[in-house]
Amino acid sequence: MDILNLEGTEDTPKIILDKGNGIFEISGRSLPEDSAEFYQPVLDWIEEYSKDANASTEFMFKLEYFNTASSKLILDVLSALEDIDGMTIIWYFHEDDEDMEEAGEEFSELVEIPFEFKTY
Repeated sequence: MDILNLEGTEDTPKIILDKGNGIFEISGRSLPEDSAEFYQPVLDWIEEYSKDANASTEFMFKLEYFNTASSKLILDVLSALEDIDGMTIIWYFHEDDEDMEEAGEEFSELVEIPFEFKTY
């Protein structure tokens, strides 16, 4: 399975999806001009991964900021991950960033996936 590696920019998050090395991470800022178009390769990759997933998967979110359009797509990503056995979401946030902590808590209530919250 190919590695999905998108370099982060000022407006788009860094994304690494690497089944072989067990790295699943979305980090940085997410305010792409077209969120649906930006996240489509991620959703396609997850769909492919779900057919032959690792025994356990820790998917990390280390977002500093995301806009409203991105929040819908982040929820779509989480919903796609919901069907994968052994999935855990690790939601990182700066210890003084209550908004990002609350966003993670809200997402955790919308999907049936265990969430771990970690500060950095």
